[in-house]
Amino acid sequence: QDALLDDLLGALKDAQARLAQRHSRRVPMFLKIAPDLDTSQIEAIAGALQRHAFDGVIATNTTLAREAIADHPLAGQQGGLSGAPLLVPANRIVQSLRTALGPEFPIIGVGGVMSGSDARSKIAAGANLIQLYTGLIYRGPDLVAESVRATA
Repeated sequence: QDALLDDLLGALKDAQARLAQRHSRRVPMFLKIAPDLDTSQIEAIAGALQRHAFDGVIATNTTLAREAIADHPLAGQQGGLSGAPLLVPANRIVQSLRTALGPEFPIIGVGGVMSGSDARSKIAAGANLIQLYTGLIYRGPDLVAESVRATA
């Protein structure tokens, strides 16, 4: 699996270099990862990101896990789950990445940010920046202001 990841990331970095040469401008590249990873997978990804000089990582995408909503009538639906049930697993991934990548590697924390307190927890877990999506849909622009105040 590590070899496949290295092949993929190497191909992406090669494409990035070709595009930079063609357009005389380099665009940063971040890898977005799932929250459904164990510690050894996170460490393997972190090592590959560093070997291939990625500009950062986005943690996390949606989850396939349904434990957090097991009693909900829609728990059996297919596809990625986002929103509040994602906060704890996403923060766990951010913390693991910060440990594996060190203090300087950029991490964008995503997943489950529905309040300013959630945003603060994402920063406390080790994220440099926060991406809002589901919370922004449900809460609107007030979530942005609340998150900024909570993390200032």
